[in-house]
Amino acid sequence: MIIKIIKSVFTKQLLSLIIGLGFSLTAFSQSVDSIPRKKIYHVSYISGSIIIAGGLATDYPAIGRIKNKPSLSSAELAALNPGVINSIDRWALHQNPSQHLMYSKLSDEVEPPVFVILPALLIFDKKIKKDWLPILFMYGEGHVITFTVYNYSWFGPTFQNRYRPITYYSQLPLGDQTSGNNRNSAYSGHTASVAFTSFFAAKVYCDYNPDASKVLLYGAALVPPVVMGYLRVKALAHFPSDDMVGLTVGAVVGIVLPELHKFKCKGITLGMMAIPGASGLSMCWTLPTHETPANNTSGIASTTSTN
Repeated sequence: MIIKIIKSVFTKQLLSLIIGLGFSLTAFSQSVDSIPRKKIYHVSYISGSIIIAGGLATDYPAIGRIKNKPSLSSAELAALNPGVINSIDRWALHQNPSQHLMYSKLSDEVEPPVFVILPALLIFDKKIKKDWLPILFMYGEGHVITFTVYNYSWFGPTFQNRYRPITYYSQLPLGDQTSGNNRNSAYSGHTASVAFTSFFAAKVYCDYNPDASKVLLYGAALVPPVVMGYLRVKALAHFPSDDMVGLTVGAVVGIVLPELHKFKCKGITLGMMAIPGASGLSMCWTLPTHETPANNTSGIASTTSTN
């Protein structure tokens, strides 16, 4: 069972890379302008590969911990109190439970096409098309980072055990309510991944087209994750606040990651780290020091003595 879950998760994360590469190779085969252009992004394929490989490796054990949480006991179900749910999240407790499987399947099936279609639209921009490789690489890197944040951040399911809305629907079969996976309401990984995809596409387009309407583009980028969040609520998988957190995480990664790649950072080293109960990546940034060359020092001294 765990192998199927892992394969499913990694399939979703890598599907966009595989198909996106196909789109990009087609674009690259077309004629390109030979005039030298200023680079928008600086991508280190070595550091990026370490991040991707390290993220995938550390996500592997996290999936097992998250998916294999203990089942809910009858005492836990009996102690559930809908009255303590805030007014925003209470909407998730007023859904049609007979349709939750349909919406759950729909949200799963919509996700992979979004991963492919939105970034593929970027190749229709001639300036972006010429930089297909670093953009594709950043896109894969961002998905891994988004997934790793979901697995290891304090507000994710590794540290939080918030019950999904489905646990409150007593009219559903007991097995649907007591699944250990129902402890993973916080936060929505589906929404986070879709938000990263749409905001990454908007950010890249804005960087290559600074005169474009950022309000319009980022407003459009909100639509896919909001729709995904709606589907996840209807699937009784998350409360609205879980979707809001997922949207925020995905949007931040989608905007900040390309922005960081605009800078040519030197003195940054990456490695593996391990702390009790978790493992991951470590990053060390050595700040550059300024030393006055010896010849300049003598020049200053001689000038002083002359004056």
